[in-house]
Amino acid sequence: MLRIGELAKRADCLVQTVRFYEGEGLLPQPARSEGNFRLYDESHLERLQFIRRCRARDMTLEEVRQLLGFRDRPEVGCGEVNELVDAHIAQVRAKIRDLKELERQLSELRHSCASSRSAKDCGILNGLAQQHSA
Repeated sequence: MLRIGELAKRADCLVQTVRFYEGEGLLPQPARSEGNFRLYDESHLERLQFIRRCRARDMTLEEVRQLLGFRDRPEVGCGEVNELVDAHIAQVRAKIRDLKELERQLSELRHSCASSRSAKDCGILNGLAQQHSA
């Protein structure tokens, strides 16, 4: 059995992260010691590591919740898992497009001020003051 600090350390996260995932219902409530300390087992650690791997891939809490639901029912097919990941890939691609557009806009803005000038003549500051939100 692991106490919360040990669990967090083994999962390479903060104690607050463990508590957050418990509060979100992603981690089951642990057993309690006679002194009311949380006591976790290896299944908590495996589940926490799974959650952390999902989050490292920028999956939302809802996506993680769904994946955990599939994981908790190993007898169901993985077609829905594939659909969920395909949707996540589409979201990542959309973010990449948005980031490339942001990069283009920032580069354009940066080129508007190629030399050092006073702030009142700064092409970047003037461009930001005049630009409409994209």
